[in-house]
Parts: sequence; C-alpha cells; structure tokens
Amino acid sequence: MVKLVNEDCLKYMDKMVEEGVKVDCILTDPPYGMNFQSNHRKIKHGKIKNDKDLDWLDEFVEKAYQISNENTAHYVFCSFHNIDKFKQAFEKRFKVKNILVWEKNNTSMGDLKADFAPKVEFILFLQKGRRFINGKREPNIFKFNRTGNKLHPTQKPVDLLEYLIEKFTDKGDVIFDPFMGSGSTGVACINKGRNFIGCELDEDYYNIAKDRISSL
Repeated sequence: MVKLVNEDCLKYMDKMVEEGVKVDCILTDPPYGMNFQSNHRKIKHGKIKNDKDLDWLDEFVEKAYQISNENTAHYVFCSFHNIDKFKQAFEKRFKVKNILVWEKNNTSMGDLKADFAPKVEFILFLQKGRRFINGKREPNIFKFNRTGNKLHPTQKPVDLLEYLIEKFTDKGDVIFDPFMGSGSTGVACINKGRNFIGCELDEDYYNIAKDRISSL
C-alpha cells in the first residue's frame, strides 16, 4: 500500500485521527524552524515551506502520538540549531530514547574562519511504549554518503532510511512521512516491503515524489 497526499500534514493527520488510521513508524525530516535556504552552487532550490518558526510543533507532536500504534519506534531528523526545542516537544508525549548521529562523507560550509566544519546531522529516536530492535544492537553513529540534494534541498539518502526502517519495523508495517519532500522515505519503504503514507504540502515536491515512487 502506497498513499501520497498533497496537503498540510496537520490537516491530514486530523483526518487520520477521525478515521482511526494508525501507523507503526513515523520517519520524517520536518522543517527545522530556521528559514533554511540552500546555498548549493549548482542546484538552486526555493525555501522550504513553513520553516520560519516552530509554532506548529506541539500540535504535530500530539497528533503524531494519537496516530501511532502502541509499542512503536519513530525517527525525526533535526538540526543542532533547534534540537533542544524538538526534544522538549516530543518528550511531552513520547520517550526520547536517543539522539542518533548521521556522519556524512563531506562537510557543510558555514563560517569558514571561525567555526569547526559541520559533518553530521541528528535524528531524534522516539518510542511510544517499548519496541524491541531487529537484529543486533549497534552504535548510534551511522556513516552514509550524502545525496547531493538533486531533488530537494534537504534530501536524505535512501540507504540510511532503509537502515532505520529495518531496525525497528517489520515487513507489512505502515510508515508515515508527514513531510515527504521528494519521497525518499517512500522509496525506502517500497524497497523494504513496508506500506507507506506520505504527505507533502509543496505541490512541486509532491509531484517529484509521486513520479519517483510510481516509477519503481
């Protein structure tokens, strides 16, 4: 099952609650609340929608909790800029088990003369209840190559998403990405035999995700 929706995720999550739709994992890369603008020299992307602030975050957390099955694990990518706000918001409903670290194969730009070169991104690892790991327990630092952001300014590598999916979901589980972007989570779900629900507000990225997923 694959369902893609071109809609504000908060409105769509209301429908999920009303219809009693439950998911086994939320795996998403939401706006970081930092008005991000990609400075990639070759590929120019527009600004991410709803990235000016985090006014939506508490409402999102509550709805995420309502649509999650018991004893499930979830992943939320976030930047160091507002990771404290994300952690505090999710702790109101979920158990924040860990902060995972994705080490990329290159460094970002930033302040070239007065700062260390950033090479990692962070993922909040959450649970509702207690979900046991599949396979062996491994360190919380992962090395995966970056994507080059050809389809989206914060595009995540499919192999990283596949790894996360396999550790805490089973085949046939339902995975929800409320900030779907270019559809990388959907691709990972299809590759690994999981059902996928994806929501994306930006029509351009929604169409990219739809075309990408329908071609599999």
